[in-house]
Amino acid sequence: MAQLNDRIAVVTGGSRGIGAAIARRLGKEGATVVVNYAQSGEAAKRIVDEIRAIGGKAEAIQADVSKPEDVTRLIDQVVEGHGRIDILVNNAGVAEFGALEAVNEDHITRQFGVNVTGLLLTTKAAAAHFPESGGSVVNISSVVGVRPMPNASAYSATKAAVDAVSKSLARELGPRRIRVNSVSPGPVETDMLNQAADEATRSYFLSLVPLGRLGQPEDIANTVAFIASDEASWITGQTLGVDGGIQG
Repeated sequence: MAQLNDRIAVVTGGSRGIGAAIARRLGKEGATVVVNYAQSGEAAKRIVDEIRAIGGKAEAIQADVSKPEDVTRLIDQVVEGHGRIDILVNNAGVAEFGALEAVNEDHITRQFGVNVTGLLLTTKAAAAHFPESGGSVVNISSVVGVRPMPNASAYSATKAAVDAVSKSLARELGPRRIRVNSVSPGPVETDMLNQAADEATRSYFLSLVPLGRLGQPEDIANTVAFIASDEASWITGQTLGVDGGIQG
């Protein structure tokens, strides 16, 4: 029996990379998956089709989580269609790298707007629709939140904030049986990594990983599926490093 049967799961930024792998895995485990996307509508549709092809239930909803009105519309649509939310995966994120000399207000605002403000607004909206039995919020953080890297000051700061928010909300929402955890990936083979990192940077990342390989999106999805399930019912307020041993 799939461990997430009859759960309603929302995955922000679910059309590509880690988010797409999470959406597929939750669908495989029996959840009804809402694949949120900001721009990649065709990619989101492909993920929905893949989930349905294995007998799962899924739909795609467009919303930019950095915009409060979009967040409200996203959650309203989910609740109108399904009545509640059991699992929220805050995966939507942006990353921009550059030396301190390249940092400007737009660079900072753009990353905090999606990675932190969007996460908080989405969690606030969704938490109002969790059932009395509770549920699970999983925030996708990053190893750079605890091991900041050069040329990523703003991005590293956003991911450190994600970990702090997760711990704070775990204490706040715990009495409502809503568990809040963050999953902290190391370098994972995604379009984001491929676009942001040249070969020298990829080699640097690889040199940090004791297990000797870059992560795959499925490595993160497997952990998220566990944390979202009843098997993790006494785990909250934690940051789980899924990074090949970087944080070990």
